[in-house]
Parts: sequence; C-alpha cells; structure tokens
Amino acid sequence: MKKQLKQVIVMSTVSILLLSACGGKEEEKGTASPGASSNPSAAPATPAKEKLTLNWMISVPTAASSLPSRDKDFIRQTIEEKFNVEIKLDYVVMSTDYTNKLNALVASGSAPDFFHPEATATSKYIADGVGMDMTNLVTTAKMPNYFKWVSELELKRYQVGGKFMRAPVPFEKNWYNSYYVRKDWIDALNAKDPSLKLKVPANYDEMIAVMKAFTFNDPDGNGKNDTYGYTTAAGGNSVPADFPEWFKNGMTPGFAVDSSNNFVDSGSNSRTAKVLEDVRKMLAMNIVDPDWFLNKPGDQINKVQAGKAGIFFSGTRDAAFDNTTNSVQKKTREITGNAKAEFAAFHIAGDIPVTYEPLPGTPFMFSAKSDLKKVERTLEILEWLSGTEGYLLANFGKEGVHYKREGNKITLIPDAFKKDIGDNGNFTEVWGSVFTLGVKDPSKALGLQIVDPRETDHDRAILASIAKNKYYVLGTNVVPPVGLDIGAYRTQMRAKQVQVLMEEKDSSNWPKYLNELLDTYKGRAIFEAYAEQISTALGKKIAFKTD
Repeated sequence: MKKQLKQVIVMSTVSILLLSACGGKEEEKGTASPGASSNPSAAPATPAKEKLTLNWMISVPTAASSLPSRDKDFIRQTIEEKFNVEIKLDYVVMSTDYTNKLNALVASGSAPDFFHPEATATSKYIADGVGMDMTNLVTTAKMPNYFKWVSELELKRYQVGGKFMRAPVPFEKNWYNSYYVRKDWIDALNAKDPSLKLKVPANYDEMIAVMKAFTFNDPDGNGKNDTYGYTTAAGGNSVPADFPEWFKNGMTPGFAVDSSNNFVDSGSNSRTAKVLEDVRKMLAMNIVDPDWFLNKPGDQINKVQAGKAGIFFSGTRDAAFDNTTNSVQKKTREITGNAKAEFAAFHIAGDIPVTYEPLPGTPFMFSAKSDLKKVERTLEILEWLSGTEGYLLANFGKEGVHYKREGNKITLIPDAFKKDIGDNGNFTEVWGSVFTLGVKDPSKALGLQIVDPRETDHDRAILASIAKNKYYVLGTNVVPPVGLDIGAYRTQMRAKQVQVLMEEKDSSNWPKYLNELLDTYKGRAIFEAYAEQISTALGKKIAFKTD
C-alpha cells in the first residue's frame, strides 16, 4: 500500500505555484541601439569605450540550464567584446528564493545594475525608490528593436503609479499551456487489460480514470507499486492552479473576464469551496504524488522524468518534444532507459478559457544607485539582443555553425547545437532569458521563421492540441490601488485555501473566510480596481463578481 498523504501544513516563504502562463497579469501597475552587423559569429570590432563591469540578475525558466566556462561561452565572449564590458550574471528560477535574494541585495545597497523583479514586487521597489526612472532611456528613438516586441500602448499600461521605472521584457505572443500524459503507459495498460478502455483525457472524469490506472495498475510493468497518476508543486504554501478541479468547476485559474463581462478571481470566489472539496476527494484517492505540497517548482518534473508520475502540466512549447535538449520526454527516455516513453498533450477545459491572451510579463528594472553609464551600456546590449542578430545568437547560436539562414528562414543545425550548446549546459536558455525570456517564436516581432528539423509529427500533434485552447481578453496589466498590497492578499488567500483543504473536514467555512479576505484583507477594493482598469482598456463595463 502507498503511504497516505501526510496532512502537513508548512507555511513556507516559497511563492505560489503558478501555471506557466495562467491567470491574469496581476501586478502593481505597469507603466510607460546600436545597430548590429549581419554576422554574429564574426569577430566584433573593439569599441572605443571604457570597459565597464555590469552586474545583472535575471530569472530563467528552469534550473536545468547553466553557463559553461568562459572559453566555451561564445555568447558571453561576443557580447563582452562587442560592448567592451564584463558581465557578472546571476540567474535563478523565479521563486521566493529569487525574490529573497534580490531583496537582500537591495537592502544592502547592492542592487544589480539590471534585474528582473517579480512582477508583484515592483510596486514596492518603485515606492521605495529602488528603480531608476526610464523616461529618457527606454524610448523609440534609442530602442527601435525593442519596440518591435512591445508597443507604446503596452508600455504605457505597464506603468506603476505614474512612474516609469519598469518595462516588460520582450514576451512570447503565444501560450503553450497544456497537460501531458504518458501515452505509452495508456497503451501498455490497454494492451494488458482491454476492459480499461483508457484514452488521452478529454474531460475531468477521463483524467481521473487515467490517474487511477497509472497509480494502481503498474503502468511501467516493473511489478512495483511505485507510480502515481499526477504530480505538481505547491511550494509548501498553496493549492496549485494546475489541479484539474479548477477547470472541472468552470474556473479559469487566476482571474478572468467571463462571457457576461464579469471579472472573476478564481481563488476569491464562492465556487472556490467546490474546487477545494473536489481536490479533497481527488487526494483521498491517493492518485497524486504524495510530495505535491512540499514540491518546489521543478521537483514535479524530476518525478515525471524518473518515471514516477504519468501526468503533469507545463506552459513550455517544447516540454514534451521528441528531440529538444531539455524535453521532459527526451529526459524521461534517458533516465528510465525506456526509449518508447511518449507524452501526449491534452486539456480538459473545453470551452473554458485556459488563460488570457498574451500580455507583457516579466519586468526589468535598473538600480537607482547604478552608474548611468552602466545603465546606458546595458540598454545598448538589450537593444541588440532584441534585434535579429542578438536574438539569434542568444537563442540559437552562430550563423553557419548552429543554424543556416536563407532570408528570414532560420534552419537549425541540431548536431552542432547539441555539441556546442546542449552538452555545455544548454546555455542559450540562460542568455536567451536576459531579454527574450521564453520567446521561441520571433515571427511576429522580427519576421523570422524558425525551422527545427528535429520537430516530428508527434511534436506537431502537440502544437495542434494546444492550438485548440481558448483565451479571454484582459486588455491590460492590472494594479491594485495605492497602499494596497496584492502580494499580502494572495498570501492570506493561499493560507485560507490550504487551511480548508488540509486542516478542516470540509469547505463549509469558506464563505466566512472569503468575506474576511475581501473585507479585512481588502480583496474587494483590489479586484474592483482591477475591473475598472479592464473596463477602461476594453471600452466596456466590467464588474467584479464573487459568485
């Protein structure tokens, strides 16, 4: 028998697990170069500028990538030689650990020259004067490449409190949110017992059926009771937004504008009680990885790759592609030794939007204490990275070595990429995160068509499945009224959800807790302000609703 789920409450400081792109862009309001040669692999000319040391701190998608030694890091070499700088780059997965580390640097007066803050932390940074004013720095004249990715309207809506101290990193124009299931396990179980009639799930009941079979029917055929249906990561303090019960109850995780022009926050709604009750029932089936609550982001992927769980959620385009370096499918085959391990993408949302249409996401800021010369030099590099030459180098390597270019068609050379980049920490994932975090499709901004010959019919089937997802229009990044702290509210909201789920026998106290959250912790004032901001952006009346 598997061990029962331990009812352990660990209120850690780890930030809430979010779907890779789920819920609205909730922030404390958003506000409102040099040209490059055509060959990034050519030796850059020595600039007639004094050499500067730049301290940067950025977020990266996963902890699976790392920078190699300087002699193997041709991206660093190119940037440092081209702009006559030395870059001290600190890169961490966005989490409470990241924010705590950044806060410690800020408190000590050693904030990085350039950094990615957590979006919901920027309001305090700006109020405290941590950030440098960007009014005369991030402009269409100085950064024409950047404005191919981010419009002036998007930048204006990204302002905080009327102060232009942050701007969005160029962002992906597509979302790739999806559940993934071990298709080979489904096939193996059906072959062993045709009466199961398992299929790639299309709804909640089918998903639960597969989770049960993965847990109790020995899908890997090793004769051991050592697999689970689903895994996720709550970071010790939340009810994950990727639990399928949100969709079962018609709730887009995070918040949404519904078909009746209502603004609904899924975690602050009367229907949240039903979600929590259904999660309780699912957990009682013992079909979820028992470590889900204490798992930190990334732990759940490790469980899947080790063959211990059969379903997970991801927002990464190539999360389960056949041949991508950090693909969960590829890693699962390598780690388990099962060359037939195969994942299929699916969703159970139906007509429920899975999230909003893409909006600016990760912010960047400059330290108010930084030397202006360092900020301006950093901006030159960022502008170059958002142009064709810099984008291609940071994300795909050297022209003629790691990819071939025919006009705007970029065809990757996988073997060379693996040898020079993939086998050396897959370091384009780090450099690509500096200023195009997670962006793998530059067609809308730069007009480039990326062709990866490693992509297979299996991979294209995943993209076709994801393309069926529906999205709602939010229209703008949102910000709470001055003096109200959405981060503090979310902390209380998550705590109440965890309390109901793991300390109480049912969800009967949720209405009382919801009123407390909305009134004592100012949730109502925050969400009514959100609704007003969205009303302005969309040009129609949006009302906040709790039921």
